Amino acid sequence: MSTNRDNPNASIPEPASGVTRRDLIKAAAGALAAAPLLGRTAIAESSQTAKAASGYTPLFFTRDEFAMVDELTELIIPSDDHSPGAREAQAAAYIDKRLAETWEKPRQQTWRSGLEMIDGVCREMHGKRFLESSPDQRVAVVARISQNEMNPQKPEERFFKELKGRTAHAYYTSSIGIHKEMEYKGNVYLREFAGTDVSKK
Repeated sequence: MSTNRDNPNASIPEPASGVTRRDLIKAAAGALAAAPLLGRTAIAESSQTAKAASGYTPLFFTRDEFAMVDELTELIIPSDDHSPGAREAQAAAYIDKRLAETWEKPRQQTWRSGLEMIDGVCREMHGKRFLESSPDQRVAVVARISQNEMNPQKPEERFFKELKGRTAHAYYTSSIGIHKEMEYKGNVYLREFAGTDVSKK
């Protein structure tokens, strides 16, 4: 499987009952699209976020912006019993590198403005910046900006689609996303043809 990281950014319908967020992201990974966010309260505290981000020097983001992106990506694709999440896959670092090398200044501004908007929503809801808020408060902020994902109206809702699409792309083109989450084993020998023989129709 190729690990070439281009920039497709699609969306998919809401999951059916009984289908987890990770299942739906996994099903759409071929198109590099992410599933709608499901809330998760067991996320890292600010100190853990800073610790996770401390080993990487951002090329585009400020350190605070990078810590914020690191936390947001982990909220979208968190670690679970099956595989590590976006933080361990270094999704934030990937996004930072792509933004640092792009010639698209409007896209860079989209990210700076988008992170500022998320801070603004957090201040409105909780009276503090995103990284200063509690885990539950962060989940509430992300739940709010993602609630109209299929038909985003507000600027912060439109930015969430960009954030989610980039997160899914970064994760599912990483070694963790490919080999641990999707359990891709590489090209293997098939003892028998598993498809449909159209020559007999």
